[in-house]
Amino acid sequence: MTLIKSISGIRGTIGGNVGDNLTPIDAVKFASAYGSWIKEQRDKEYYKVVVGRDARISGEMIQNLVMNTLVGLGIHVVDLGLSTTPTVEIAVPMEHADGGIILTASHNPKQWNALKLLNAKGEFLNGVEGAKILKLAESDAITFADVDSLGKITKNQAYIDLHIDEVLDLPLVNAKAIEAANFKVVVDGVNSTGGIAIPLLLERLGVHPVKLYCEPNGHFPHNPEPLKEHLTDLSKAVVKEHADFGIVVDPDVDRLAFIDEKGDMFGEEYTLVACADYVLSQTPGNTVSNMSSTRALRDVTQKHGGVYEASAVGEVNVVELMKKNNAIIGGEGNGGIIYPESHYGRDALVGVALFLSLLAEKKMNVSELRASYPNYYMSKKKIQLTPKLDVDTILDQMESRYQNENLTTVDGVKIDFSNSWVHLRKSNTEPIIRIYTEAPSQDEANDLADKIISEIKAIANI
Repeated sequence: MTLIKSISGIRGTIGGNVGDNLTPIDAVKFASAYGSWIKEQRDKEYYKVVVGRDARISGEMIQNLVMNTLVGLGIHVVDLGLSTTPTVEIAVPMEHADGGIILTASHNPKQWNALKLLNAKGEFLNGVEGAKILKLAESDAITFADVDSLGKITKNQAYIDLHIDEVLDLPLVNAKAIEAANFKVVVDGVNSTGGIAIPLLLERLGVHPVKLYCEPNGHFPHNPEPLKEHLTDLSKAVVKEHADFGIVVDPDVDRLAFIDEKGDMFGEEYTLVACADYVLSQTPGNTVSNMSSTRALRDVTQKHGGVYEASAVGEVNVVELMKKNNAIIGGEGNGGIIYPESHYGRDALVGVALFLSLLAEKKMNVSELRASYPNYYMSKKKIQLTPKLDVDTILDQMESRYQNENLTTVDGVKIDFSNSWVHLRKSNTEPIIRIYTEAPSQDEANDLADKIISEIKAIANI
């Protein structure tokens, strides 16, 4: 089964059987549920939803189905066309809309697509809201509008430019210093909308972009998740072009990673670390990331006199804790930058502008910048379990075993040792336990993961 229903939306592969894949019928079903939920929030005559998509081959088809379903519910639609996730997020409040839908499966391969759902603030739905929509999708309680009350679709393709304007207006984006630095940057847009937005942003900042895979045709030239093993072409291009560094984003432009001037990975975990270092140096405050992200953010935060907190995994959880603790920057170790001065959503455009401002200020190359941060290494593994095994019991026993260590049980079990940590989480979709570790060396991270795996297998008798 390749149809995944969660509180943040629905995603699946295109084609196949209804209910097992993301078919046209499934797209209409969940768009109907979302539209009905929107109308339940407030009783009024005029409802509006912003819709945008990444460049996936299936995007136009799914977008037309979703938009016309909303029209059938009497909801007016602002069609952004090819866009980015953060662009749709900022467009929702700018349009005074009731919500937004982004049609993207993020870093998943081209056969996938998804409906990501936003509230009236342009933020992802919380658990209660998402559960309500899933319940509505399975009910017969959806009422469509009569012929005189249908919604209308209005196209507005100016929002990427408006998004860039908003980024350039951020007080900490030092456009003058960036332009004076005369940077040359290679951009891998993975043939999606990052190939539109990132070069436009760079040009506005006086940076010379060299485009690599920036044609938004949805034919991803490599696995679209911005990991080292997928970025060999970008690494070679940075060296060949004698560029200052390379930028890669995922198809919907909410994840951001860098390649240094030598063609080496800056480290996706360190995107947030570098941006936070810059923000905290200008405006001291607190930070948040999820508990599977690098400890280096904690170190940098404390260096600047701030307080670091870790949330459960998931953007919604990060945002919730950021608001609670008044964090001035946060995000996730997958290259997701959340900067509330702009909006509460992961935004690669904001990340690029902050990173460039940091480089321009420090007047050092990217490899030197990376060397200035604490060095940690991560291991990410998993254990396959049989359905008969009680994962919660296993986690409880691991918690008991390490009760004298610094434990967090907000999301699985995280054990903080003096110079390393391990995070054990139960998957919501399959019988596995994810084991993430971090330590001062790769060997230590791998050894810690293997040790924990052995202990879990002993408990589970596998």
